[in-house]
Amino acid sequence: MELHSLKAELAGNSYPGRGIVIGRSEDGKFAVTAYFIMGRSSNSRNRVFTLDGEGIRTEAFDPSKLEDPSLIIYAPVRVLGSDTIVTNGDQTDTICDGLSAGKCFMGSQKTRTFEPDAPNYTPRISGDLHVEGGKYSYKLSILKSADGRPECTQRQLFVYDTPFAGEGHFIHTYQGDGNPLPSFEGEPTRVDISGNIDEFTDLVWSNLNGENKVSLFVRYIDITTGKYETRIVNKNH
Repeated sequence: MELHSLKAELAGNSYPGRGIVIGRSEDGKFAVTAYFIMGRSSNSRNRVFTLDGEGIRTEAFDPSKLEDPSLIIYAPVRVLGSDTIVTNGDQTDTICDGLSAGKCFMGSQKTRTFEPDAPNYTPRISGDLHVEGGKYSYKLSILKSADGRPECTQRQLFVYDTPFAGEGHFIHTYQGDGNPLPSFEGEPTRVDISGNIDEFTDLVWSNLNGENKVSLFVRYIDITTGKYETRIVNKNH
């Protein structure tokens, strides 16, 4: 698969929806992940990321304007031992509960499907960064309706057991804007990972559509020590 510019992928899509990037830093020292949310409605845009233990949560920026919290308030990031789970919904909790019970990453998601937001049927995208003993691997998955037909759930898993320095993969909920919103198609896009955590954070945030972007989370995990640094950027502040 061709290596794409993450900058170009972000700048060229006015509405990828929610997106996960996972990869390895240019110097090979860090496991890298980014998660961003966007919004078209006032309810979706009325959000911020806040730290919650080793992970993060979404919260209403103005609680008085919160309409329906069911699909917008959740914990996108949780840490369970050597695993950092990143998702676009409350399946973060489902995955963590499953892993704790001895299930695998995809087995933990057997009870879940796409989001119940007809006619979009927003896909559930999830990632797992596993850093242990100086080794690093990651997984990405997507649960989506079959070409917009809710009778069938397509469950796709992508496993990367030897991530290369300066490279990663990008998966997002929508191909672009539309009505209904078209679900992501194909494999996660192979993209470049560049710069230190601040440079990478700036690259992602500055190339998301200015009107639709809401919040961004970035984490660099030292593959040798497991220690990490986190950045959060909120449009509402």
